[in-house]
Parts: sequence; C-alpha cells; structure tokens
Amino acid sequence: MSSLKGKVAMVTGAASKRGMGHAIALRLAREGADVVVADKIAAPKSLFPGDEGWGGLDAIVTEIEALGRKALAVTMDISVSKEIDATVVKALKKFGKIDILAHAAAIRGPVGVPVVDLSEKDIRAIIDVDLVGSFLICKAVARGMIARGEGGRIVIFCSLAGTHGVPGSAAYSAAKYGTIGLTKSLALELAQYKINVNGINPGMIVTNLRDDSFTKMAEAEGITWEEARKKDHDTLSTHIPWGRLGTPEEAADLTFFLVSDLSTYITGEVIALGGGVT
Repeated sequence: MSSLKGKVAMVTGAASKRGMGHAIALRLAREGADVVVADKIAAPKSLFPGDEGWGGLDAIVTEIEALGRKALAVTMDISVSKEIDATVVKALKKFGKIDILAHAAAIRGPVGVPVVDLSEKDIRAIIDVDLVGSFLICKAVARGMIARGEGGRIVIFCSLAGTHGVPGSAAYSAAKYGTIGLTKSLALELAQYKINVNGINPGMIVTNLRDDSFTKMAEAEGITWEEARKKDHDTLSTHIPWGRLGTPEEAADLTFFLVSDLSTYITGEVIALGGGVT
C-alpha cells in the first residue's frame, strides 16, 4: 500500500471511541499522515462496557503522536460555517496545508419516528448537520486545495440509507441522499484541479451512533444495555449477506484506499460498505 508520508489529513466526526472517524484518523497516521481531528464534542460518552473515561480528541492526539505523527484536535460545529473556517485556519497555521479531507461527522436523529410525528427541530438539525455541514466543510477545504494547486482527496461518508427509503428515519435518509448528490457534483467541479472526490455508503457498522437507541430499547424491554445491543446486532446480521456488521477499521481501510495513490483515476464514485447489502 502507498504511503501518505508528508500529507496532512483532516478527519471530522473523530472523537467517538467506537467511531469510524477515530479509526480513520489512526489508519491515516499509520500510513504517514499528520492529522487534524475535529468534532463538536471533545469527548463524547461511549456506553460500551469498558469505555468509561474515554478521553476523546485529546486521547486520539496522544495515539497519533505515539505513531510518530503530528496531530491537532479542534472542536467545531459542522453546521456553522464560521467554526469550520476557524478550524481550517488553525489547521493551516499548524501544518500549512490540508491534502486530505475524510468527512465522517453526522448525527442519526430519532429512530423509528414517522414523518408525521417528526418535529421540525429534529428535521432541521439532521439536515443542517448531515447535509448542509457536508457542503460547508467541503467548500472550506476545497478552496484551500484549489489555491495550493497540488490536487487533493476528499472522502464524504454518505450511507446506504441514502440509496433507499428508511421508515422512521426519513430525515436521515433524505440528508444522505443529498450527500451522494454532493459527492458526484463536487467530483465533476473539482476534477480540473486534480482533486478526487468519492463517497462511502456504510451499512450497519458497529459504532457509537446508536448508543441512545439501545438505552431506550433496554429500558422498554427490561434488559441491560449490552443485551439490547447484542439483540439488535444479531437481528440485523440476519439481513446482511456477509452475516455480520462491519467495523470502523474496515471503513478506515476503504478510506485509505480512496485517499492513496492507488485510486488516482477514481472520482465521483460512491462505494457501498455493507457486507453485500446494496
């Protein structure tokens, strides 16, 4: 596999212990990149047993530095352009450039709530973070890539929920449909600058994204949080041809491929990462 030595990567949505952003940041660092890790909350709580006291972004910086690379931790709201622009300024001040953007920040919103019962507040929050935020971060980083004139790589995390309807998660599904359109359009706009833009459609991946859903399930059924999670994962696994949920590390592997020299002639693609679910 090709090295990312000398490259600078920015990874959004990086702070969760079990998140894809965390795994991506470490993978890119192992391949030689210096990494900017960004998230809205510096140290989000993980409900997985054994994750108590997770240090969030600061812990990830320590992990990256232990790999011999440099790192910068920044908190920002992905839906606020001023905060994004300030983050880009901090990154450029420390590293002088951003070669790679891996945009994994997202929220799930209420699960199992029909459109007729979904509040306007929840609808706007999901669209603002998952769709508008994707536009804003790509816009801010791409401007710098264009100005530098040395190309670049952008990977946007979309979702398999953006390829079909999802009852009870219409706002999330709609937002992810939008990120697929953004990926394909941005790839065409930036090709002239030799900036590759590709997307990843994760299916069911074992992350912290649904921690709160398992809490509600456990309370409703009178079982432990871990029992609720296992029950849910076992049920979902029966619908996945590969027979199991994916891992953040598998998302990191695909991200590395898309930002490495192995994928120079690939742009505008959105690749399913779903164990056979398409």
